[in-house]
Amino acid sequence: MAAVEGVKVEVSIVLGKSVIPMHQLLKMGRGAVIELDAKQDDEVWILANNKPVARGEIVVQGEKIGVSITRTL
Repeated sequence: MAAVEGVKVEVSIVLGKSVIPMHQLLKMGRGAVIELDAKQDDEVWILANNKPVARGEIVVQGEKIGVSITRTL
C-alpha cells in the first residue's frame, strides 16, 4: 500500500462537450458562455489521467460543488 500512496493521478470531470469553430473560440472573452450538449440531470464522466474510470452526478452543498460517484467502469 505504501508504494501507491505517492502516486499522483490527474482527475478530471467532463460535464459535457461542444464543437465550435476556432475563429469563434478565439473571439470569446472572459465571461463567455459555451453551450454544452448535456442536460442538468445528466451523469458526468470521471477521468483519471484522461481515461474514463467512473460516472457520477454533480452535488452542490452551499458554496461547494462536488461529484458523487454513481458507478465505476
